[in-house]
Amino acid sequence: MSDLSVEHLSAGALPVLLDPASTQCDLHDVWRRRREHIDQLLLQTGGVLLRGFDVPSVADFQAFAREYGHPLLNYEFASTPRSAVSSGVYTSTEYPAHQHIPLHNEQAYTREWPMKIWFHCVTAPASGGETPIADSRAIYRGMPPALRQRFADGLCYVRNYSADFDLTWQQVFQTESRAEVEAYCRRSAIECEWKDDGELRTLQRCQGVERHPVTGEMVWFNQAHLFHASNLQAEVRESLEDMLGADNLPRNVCFADGAPIPDGMLDEVRAVLAANTVIFPWRSGDILMLDNMLVAHARTPFSGPRKVVVAMAQPHGNLPQG
Repeated sequence: MSDLSVEHLSAGALPVLLDPASTQCDLHDVWRRRREHIDQLLLQTGGVLLRGFDVPSVADFQAFAREYGHPLLNYEFASTPRSAVSSGVYTSTEYPAHQHIPLHNEQAYTREWPMKIWFHCVTAPASGGETPIADSRAIYRGMPPALRQRFADGLCYVRNYSADFDLTWQQVFQTESRAEVEAYCRRSAIECEWKDDGELRTLQRCQGVERHPVTGEMVWFNQAHLFHASNLQAEVRESLEDMLGADNLPRNVCFADGAPIPDGMLDEVRAVLAANTVIFPWRSGDILMLDNMLVAHARTPFSGPRKVVVAMAQPHGNLPQG
């Protein structure tokens, strides 16, 4: 590819770094002419980092993401706070700068998710603030076989919505209408219950692992380690369980048959995730393209201003038909 330099940022294959051979190399022109090759790289490695191109605005990033050919998706059934920047473009998760966001595949806690996700670094932080990534195929292979099989039997995510402890149901479902919430839940195979205090509890049985629809490879695909109570700081977990009871935690997860997931099993999961993590520093202007099933992403703590925006496209899932 004479107009692009192709290399790898780490000892492994992930991510592939593409940068222009000259300052005259236009991002959109390269995408149109090299789309097939870039698609192949994305399926092989799961992640492509475009660096050194002129991306003058969020609108230009939005136009680039739209060139893939799929409408950009809204952030529905949210699990974390985000703000819309423009149509189909959102802020990255708005957690405080000192907090670490663990590796996860976007919306793997549901039965429908985006196949493609783009991150654009508008402003690189002074320190930290990386978006670590990891190959979900390697994570799947690295899990102990018995643990992997137990997760393959499925998971059940439980959420209790409340302004006091987590997102409200109005934020998550982007409506004030109970009827609209109930209709969404029916479409999405989510069980919902209105509690006596007017708040909402949902329960959804989802995948623990999945098969990629194009490559046919098995991937680790869930957010059990984020939703499980063991993800909370010990004192926070104890306080919430004392105050609310284990059944009313803002979010939790068990196996699909209702059996609890032992804390130690999640420790094993986190160890495999850590062993497969790749970290590289952001540069302002970077665009990171991920196949959301093949690669998980995270966020490290940071200092100084940081602005990373996100776009998603191409819905896929395992919802029941009819």
